[in-house]
Amino acid sequence: AEDGIRDVAVTGVQTCALPILGFLPVVTEVLSKTPEGGQRLLFSATLDRDVDKLVKMFMKNPVTHSLEVTSQREADMDHHVLVVDSHVKEDVISQIASREGRTIFFVRTKRGADKLTEKLKSLGVDVGVLHGGRTQKQRSRVLDAFKLGRKSALIATDVAARGIHVDDVSLVVHVDPPETHKDYLHRAGRTARAGSKGTVVSIASPSNRKRVHRLGKDAGVTMSESKVGSLHPD
Repeated sequence: AEDGIRDVAVTGVQTCALPILGFLPVVTEVLSKTPEGGQRLLFSATLDRDVDKLVKMFMKNPVTHSLEVTSQREADMDHHVLVVDSHVKEDVISQIASREGRTIFFVRTKRGADKLTEKLKSLGVDVGVLHGGRTQKQRSRVLDAFKLGRKSALIATDVAARGIHVDDVSLVVHVDPPETHKDYLHRAGRTARAGSKGTVVSIASPSNRKRVHRLGKDAGVTMSESKVGSLHPD
C-alpha cells in the first residue's frame, strides 16, 4: 500500500490500482501473476501509451470508458498565455516561482527539469524537482516538502501529472508546451481541485504561441494572452 499498489481478486475479477510514478514494470509483473482466464479491470488517472501496452498484453476484447474534464471543473480555472522573449524567459520564470502559494512548473524532459531547478536555486529560489530519473525515496521526500509547504514551487515532468494530488496548488505553469491537449488537461488538473480556484499559465515564445493556442482550443479552454517581460505586472 505504501508504494501505491494493491491487487485484489473478487469473484473472478482482478483489479489493480496503478501507482503514482513509474508504474509500468511493477503493474506488468503483478498482472503476469494473475490467472489468464479472469476478467480484468484497469483504472487509471489517464489513458496513455503505457496503459495501452497493458491493455494489449493482458486484456481480451476490452471496452474503454473515460471521463473528460467537466464544465464545472473548467469554470474553476483561468487559462493564460504569457508570450516571452527567450532572453528574459528565465527571469520571468524565477519571478513567478518567487510568488506566494504553491506552483507546479511542467517541463518536457528530465534534463530540462534538472537544468531549470539548478538555475532557479542559483537565483535564490528554493524549488524541488520531480521526474522519473529520481529514486522513489527522493521523489517522496520532495513531494512531502511541497505538500507541507517547505517548498512552494515544484519543477516536474509529465510523470507528476498522473494522479498526484496536492492541496492548494493555485498555479500550474507550462514552461514547455505539452505534447497533446490531453497532456495539457492532466497538467492543468493539478490545480483547482476539490472546489478550489486555480490558474494555468503557458509560457510561449513568439514563434510557438499559435501552437499553444491550438492546444488550448483542442482542450476546450479559452486562453487570454499577454506579451510580458521581466517584472511585468501580469
